[in-house]
Amino acid sequence: MQQQRFAGKVAWVTGGSSGIGEALVAALAGEGASVIVSGRRIAALEAVAAAVDGDTLILPFEATAYDELEGVVQRALGWHGRVDLLVNNAGVSQRSLALDTDFSVYRQLMEVDYFAPLRLTQHVLPHMVRRGSGHIAVVSSLAGKLGVPLRSGYCGAKHACVGYFEALRAEVEQAYGISVSTILPGSVQTGVAVNALSADGSPRGRTDANIAAGMTAQDAARIIVDGLAGKEREIVVAQGDELAALEVRRRDPEAFFAFVAGEGARLAVHRQAFGVTGSPDPSKVTLDSAVGRD
Repeated sequence: MQQQRFAGKVAWVTGGSSGIGEALVAALAGEGASVIVSGRRIAALEAVAAAVDGDTLILPFEATAYDELEGVVQRALGWHGRVDLLVNNAGVSQRSLALDTDFSVYRQLMEVDYFAPLRLTQHVLPHMVRRGSGHIAVVSSLAGKLGVPLRSGYCGAKHACVGYFEALRAEVEQAYGISVSTILPGSVQTGVAVNALSADGSPRGRTDANIAAGMTAQDAARIIVDGLAGKEREIVVAQGDELAALEVRRRDPEAFFAFVAGEGARLAVHRQAFGVTGSPDPSKVTLDSAVGRD
């Protein structure tokens, strides 16, 4: 019989229409949570909710429509009177060299991956403070800990995201009884690479070899849910070379810096040979096996 570690809890998952978010909705509902499922695509949200054997509320909204968030949060709180767990999962990735990336792409990455979860958290946090309990989580990435080629904007946004939520934890964990978890996925079989932004902001349109060969979203969700149930402050969802890269970055940063610099040099040679519009064959971008979900 499946554990019911979230029985009686209300969980809110953004980016819940596909990928890790969809798998988290199923995993949390399977453990007894009432789940609010959010995203932009109503039909996809309805399909996710229909597949769950449990109590769900479909709450569509655009993550960067900040003026609408107060009303969205009120609807979420009005469903069962509270939100016990907020999982900020919505996000977008990037595949372009800094030399070629339009500034508008950096703005979009910061809005979606940093300001959106920050702003939603600002709306939910006071309600948790008044209750003296709650749990806030953000699905960041290994790219929130590792600076790597082809993801300068994404790494910047995810580093900022990790910094904000770690600082938030320091302020609210003991003072108000609110847990904060940063989640760091590696390669997971989702559409994250297909939907990643190119240098001009257009969708990339293809996946990476490491993403296609990564762990399933269901396996990732199980690791995440286990970590959330244990109130873990940092939940690493990585294996193999990706996990090793994180350990090298912590233990011997100079070795990691040398490795990624070598990869950057290889990409520069490719750029010179094929031009700005040429893009590396994902199967040959060796760094992809060390950077994460993104």
